[in-house]
Amino acid sequence: MFQKILIANRGEIACRVMRTAQRMGLQTVAVYSDADARAPHVLMADEAVRLGPAPAAESYLRADLILNAAKATGADCIHPGYGFLSERESFARACEEAGIAFVGPPPGAIAAMGDKIQSKKLAAEAGVNVVPGFLGEIDDTEHAVRIAAEIGFPVMMKASAGGGGKGMRLAWTEGDVREGFEAVKREGLSSFGDDRVFIEKFIEEPRHIEIQVLGDQHGTVLYLGERECSIQRRHQKVVEEAPSPFVTPDMRRAMGEQAVALAKAVGYHSAGTVELIVSGADPTGESFYFLEMNTRLQVEHPVTEMVTGLDLVEEMIRVAAGERLRIAQDDVTLNGWSIETRVYAEDPYRGFLPSTGRLVRYQPPEPSSGERGTVRVDDGVVEGSEISRFYDPMIAKLVTHGSTREAAADLQVEALDRFRIEGIGHNIDFLSALMQHPRFREGALTTGFIAEEYPEGFTGAPAGDDLTARLVAVAAVTDFATRQRDASLTGQLGGPLAIHPERIVSFAGEDHETRVDTEGEGRWRVILNGRSLAVASSWRPGEALFEGTVDGQSFAGFLKRRPDALLITTRGATHPLRLGSARLAALRRHMPVKLPPDLSRLLICPMPGLLTQLHVQPGDKVEAGQILGTIEAMKMENNLRAAKGATVLAVHASVGESLPADFVILEFE
Repeated sequence: MFQKILIANRGEIACRVMRTAQRMGLQTVAVYSDADARAPHVLMADEAVRLGPAPAAESYLRADLILNAAKATGADCIHPGYGFLSERESFARACEEAGIAFVGPPPGAIAAMGDKIQSKKLAAEAGVNVVPGFLGEIDDTEHAVRIAAEIGFPVMMKASAGGGGKGMRLAWTEGDVREGFEAVKREGLSSFGDDRVFIEKFIEEPRHIEIQVLGDQHGTVLYLGERECSIQRRHQKVVEEAPSPFVTPDMRRAMGEQAVALAKAVGYHSAGTVELIVSGADPTGESFYFLEMNTRLQVEHPVTEMVTGLDLVEEMIRVAAGERLRIAQDDVTLNGWSIETRVYAEDPYRGFLPSTGRLVRYQPPEPSSGERGTVRVDDGVVEGSEISRFYDPMIAKLVTHGSTREAAADLQVEALDRFRIEGIGHNIDFLSALMQHPRFREGALTTGFIAEEYPEGFTGAPAGDDLTARLVAVAAVTDFATRQRDASLTGQLGGPLAIHPERIVSFAGEDHETRVDTEGEGRWRVILNGRSLAVASSWRPGEALFEGTVDGQSFAGFLKRRPDALLITTRGATHPLRLGSARLAALRRHMPVKLPPDLSRLLICPMPGLLTQLHVQPGDKVEAGQILGTIEAMKMENNLRAAKGATVLAVHASVGESLPADFVILEFE
């Protein structure tokens, strides 16, 4: 077994690998850029080596610097994590030549599966179902248009060396091909150094299902069940679960056996994932096709660990050390259900715009394990950490495991209610809304789920009657307790200034009559519109998190007091409630609503990024939906479109400028 491991990565995956390595008794070495000098993965390691400046190309992507760090510290193996150099054949080969074990597959397998065109040819030869498409060289946009027409719309254009949702465009028409082909080439070149593109048939009602494989260096390869990763946005996974609500035992076996056949065909060992696209329109479950093989650990690996009881990082390390797998295929069993949600630095209320900045508050839910299930948080940040534009926007992964799918989803909602992030935009409300969505609960998933269910964008999860009652009760209790606290501090608890228990709570356009009575320490009785509700909590005035029960049901939410309202963030939305006397409530009903400023005459930069293209100048007339320019941010191209027909009055930015969020790029007449 190895003595010292270097983790050639950062953030949550570096911390994840270190936890297992340290449990196995290995010394750990971290590497870091200047942006990560005080990051948790650096402080967690036994040793740490600086690589260079913040840009990944000058630090985490420098194989020579990483190998020098391994030699200088005496590390005898390197775990690449995911992203960065994890799927670079040249890096795995360089480790081999330096006499340092690469904790991953052999270079030949990485090369075979890293080329998306070649990998499909190999998959077909190994007897794996492949999607109909064109796998040759595409000359230019006109050639791409002809190929797409021959395959039949809709088609998917993909960067040959792509991954992680980057370098992909869906085309429903010839116009979509003309608009997107060059963008796919640019993204492939900038992200992967390869501008080759292939085109394949787009599967309707598609479900993204992947098979986890694990092999040793002695010829044994196993499949560890499947993960469903259909909840995606712009081809980036948001929710993953194991097993899939769609996959039957026969389907699992067929998929697994094909995945194993492919792995054996390329001499694969270590952990890897065979990704499949499955037609949800085929009730037989037989229409599944090979997409690609990821020759590394996946972001979503924890859900497989939770249902199999295996530590995939430990298995990877043992395989790299030459050990045989300690289990056989018949030993692999799937117990219960696990769901993972990805907490991203993005604002779903503003079209999921990426967000950067400092984590002013970062308080994840407490990890737990009990009769109801398990809550696990994989992260690599702490309160005060900087979310940088240089790296991936994922902040953390929230993983739950329960005896059933419903139990795992319920644990997700409860844990998300207790996840506090301030200082940057985040998608916690959106994740909670997904977990509560009736269609998600039914398991009726496709990769178009988010676009289909939120076509006009996300505005928060709706509050039904039951949640409304609990919100009003909590608002009444916390208001009453706060007024009592304030009065006691000024000595005004008695006499004419006594605290009155009756209040009107206004929420969602309705007024609710409430009365609060104290029944003991941490216990209140709320009379809400004549209905009696018991509230219990250890909450004290001034605390941000209210956690307790309302009418016997668990409740958790974060409170923020404003001059005119109490904001309670829970169950996928921030809910504003107003409290006051009956007279004040009546006055508020007649107060004018302050409208937001009209920004329709402006094209505003939606996120910090580089303006790479600008297609208009003053005097140009534009149509609704027309692409006006392109912002490159967080490794993705984001097209800026006209909201309506207009004439350009002024241009305030130039191609090549780095723009802050909310910068006014164009003005219209």
